[in-house]
Amino acid sequence: MIRDTIKAAQISSMKSGDKQRLAAVRLILAKIKDRDIELRTGAAPTDDNAMVIEVLQKMVKQRRESIQLFEQGGRPEKAEEEKAELAVIEDFLPQQMSEADTKAAIEAIKAETGAGGLKDMGKVMAELKARHGSVLDMGKASGWVKQALA
Repeated sequence: MIRDTIKAAQISSMKSGDKQRLAAVRLILAKIKDRDIELRTGAAPTDDNAMVIEVLQKMVKQRRESIQLFEQGGRPEKAEEEKAELAVIEDFLPQQMSEADTKAAIEAIKAETGAGGLKDMGKVMAELKARHGSVLDMGKASGWVKQALA
């Protein structure tokens, strides 16, 4: 389980004295704990790995946006801090699908669903997320789906 890997990374970071990695790992664990608390009031628990991957993907997206804003705002030192956190977070994500594999999956889904235009984008995106959501950046995939349907 990914959660166990993250906890083990916390312990190894403490033992090695890598304070920057330890801070990032603790941040990840805090976000996962927050999500656990949110889910207590909801429906039946979902797959733990899927939930952890969802949290990590959200954190990656936030870091990328922050990096872009810090660079635009002339704060390269803050952008570097965010890049370091991003690298740690990405270590725990499963290997992402390549662009070629993603485009092939999009074409397969497009053929299966009979999608012919941009009006079918929601249908294709929903199926893509259902099949490959944990191993793909949906932001990038959205652009590729739009290209394929245009």
